[in-house]
Amino acid sequence: MIVVIGSINMDLVLRVPRMPLPGETLTGGAFRTIPGGKGANQAVACARLSGKVAGAQQVAMIGCVGDDAFGATLRAALVGDGIIDSHITTLPGVASGIASILVDDNGQNSIVIAGGANDLLSPGHIDAAQGLIEQADIVVLQLETPMATVVHAIKLARSLGKTVVLNPAPAASLPDGVLELVDYLIPNEIEAAMLAGVSPEGADAKALAAALQKLGSDNVIITLGSKGVHAALYGGDYTFPAEVVKAVDTTAAGDTFIGGFVAGLASGMDEAEAIQQGQRAAAWSVTKPGAQTSIPHLHELF
Repeated sequence: MIVVIGSINMDLVLRVPRMPLPGETLTGGAFRTIPGGKGANQAVACARLSGKVAGAQQVAMIGCVGDDAFGATLRAALVGDGIIDSHITTLPGVASGIASILVDDNGQNSIVIAGGANDLLSPGHIDAAQGLIEQADIVVLQLETPMATVVHAIKLARSLGKTVVLNPAPAASLPDGVLELVDYLIPNEIEAAMLAGVSPEGADAKALAAALQKLGSDNVIITLGSKGVHAALYGGDYTFPAEVVKAVDTTAAGDTFIGGFVAGLASGMDEAEAIQQGQRAAAWSVTKPGAQTSIPHLHELF
């Protein structure tokens, strides 16, 4: 089983010809509400990319939504993808998390998040889900929920002997010692630079990965967008070039990569095969609009 702990948002997506300047009003294009949130996106990607093989991995989600219309829709979307929702908590009197997303004509995005119910995911929720975590093979986390909860969950998962995957996004500093508890750290270049304590301008992926390994992570996989992936693994350093596609919307590309990678590991692939599956899925996703609407099923990749 794969257990994903993290955020569940409704994405409010607006197409724009370009990003507005400070103080400027632009006339936009199409507007859509699309289920998202880094945690939920990664759970959906894990579920859709796990395949239909004997002993296929189940996916479960731990998170919070509000008792509003968005919350009900978000839960239904996850259940529709076969994700176990027994530890998704509906919080009374609280708004569900939302992300306001502008997508320009080049497919690039700008995102502002209001955490809502995600900000109230607590260590107590993690403890209540210990029985679920005990069934997991891999536990996946991000940083769109409180840091104290993320750290608590990492420590619990590690104490139970689970493989821990951390996507340190949005970029943030981590408490000392946390990286030593993470089996696979998967940042982008900006997040890697912040964790390494250097400027992202001109930063070299190989040097960043080496710095993060010195801080405690055995396996560092840095996503580089159209430049591919640099992986500093316990067995050596590898570069994986990206597939060349025409990007329509890059929203959730990183989440799709992580889901493809984790699903690959859970199904028995080696690390290189799992990375390549994640890359193929991410490349497919940027050719489609939206977050969860862009995440492919495994059969669509072949």
